[in-house]
Amino acid sequence: MEGVFTAEQKQLAIRKVTDAMVEIEGEKMRPITWVIFEEVKAGDWGIAGKCLGPEEVKAAQTGTIAVRDAIGA
Repeated sequence: MEGVFTAEQKQLAIRKVTDAMVEIEGEKMRPITWVIFEEVKAGDWGIAGKCLGPEEVKAAQTGTIAVRDAIGA
């Protein structure tokens, strides 16, 4: 979701996904592994029939609230 991950978090995810592919398939995968972030605007997606905003996602990241509590599941 737009505004949830920092540039540093995205870079870490890109590196780790690439490293995971290399671990599974070998070093030949490094130059052809693409990781693409497609950020969705808040309110344009949901879970269990409820929209989630960046506040709920960030609260789940910090452990302040569980996603199931944010969606009322």
